[in-house]
Amino acid sequence: MLGVRLGAEPRTAGARGAAPLEAVEVDPRAEMERHWGSIRDYLTALFRHQGIEAVVADELALLPGAEEMAALLAVEQHAGSGAYDLIVVDCAPTGATLRLVTLPEVATRGLRVVLRLQRAFAASITPLARAVLPVPLPDAGVFRELEALLYERLATIRARLLDPLTTIRLVATPERMVIDEAVRAHTDLCLFELGCDALVMNRLLPPEAAAEPGFADWARVHAERLAEVEELFPGLPVLRAPLAPDEVVGVDALAAHGAALYGAPAAPGGTPGAREGSCGGDPAARLADPPRLRFARRADAQGAFAVELPLPNARREELDVAKLDDALLVRAGALRRAIPLPRRLARLSLASARLDAGRLVVRLAPAAEGA
Repeated sequence: MLGVRLGAEPRTAGARGAAPLEAVEVDPRAEMERHWGSIRDYLTALFRHQGIEAVVADELALLPGAEEMAALLAVEQHAGSGAYDLIVVDCAPTGATLRLVTLPEVATRGLRVVLRLQRAFAASITPLARAVLPVPLPDAGVFRELEALLYERLATIRARLLDPLTTIRLVATPERMVIDEAVRAHTDLCLFELGCDALVMNRLLPPEAAAEPGFADWARVHAERLAEVEELFPGLPVLRAPLAPDEVVGVDALAAHGAALYGAPAAPGGTPGAREGSCGGDPAARLADPPRLRFARRADAQGAFAVELPLPNARREELDVAKLDDALLVRAGALRRAIPLPRRLARLSLASARLDAGRLVVRLAPAAEGA
């Protein structure tokens, strides 16, 4: 994309005005070694004890989610350094991206259970087990890294993702399958309260090409898909990126593509060059502020509360809601989230749940009424 070879360390890929543009390609293995080398070493030793060759054991030590976790740790490190005005993460296709951005919350609850069990096991059984079992057992260093990963790094990453300054922009093309995938992704992002402030419709037929008789049918399909997307994503700006005559590679080509997408920047002392679907030339501007999770007191009964979670385009038959201890469990399709409840709401019972105009409204009431 930038036309330069990238590595694990930031490299200057160009400049626009006085601001240098640096880029980096995250190396999951290097990040794993840096943040939890002891955990990986233990897993490698455990796999090798089972008779697995060293090279294969090293690959198996990259547990599911490890690469996504490494990428998030690298992003957080650069974001927390204060060295950059803006950080853009070029994500993989939708499925991998959803695993990436939802991992901190999904992993935290599971790892807490594992860590408690492992600690109890290590304190009471490990000394005896080491004397009678040849199997490698985790030492204190493994638990220290797990604790740091769980209580420090994952919490920091989760806070970064929920920060009002962090936003996600979906990219779709005027194709049915891609649009359907973007709709599902938007619902899943809302489930985890990850703010999406715009959708980019990429590779739209340029007006000059659409005026040609030979492209009339193609132009009609693109216009229909664009209208459909604007209806499916109410409240989100839909930015329009024209089909480029060649691959967009290099800083100059990216700048021209950005000008077509976001509009021309303002001249000194002038007015931003606004156009339909633009943001006045500032790609870093927050283009929308969609609603997120909300707790509200209900007026229909004393002591009742409502939990309102925006779930645009969610399907009623794919939703499932339950309450377990101090958490509200919400399943939307293949994803499930445990929403921690404030102490006052945790004492209430689940009374009802309904999908209302793209919002999941869950009613919590005192036990006598919720029964």
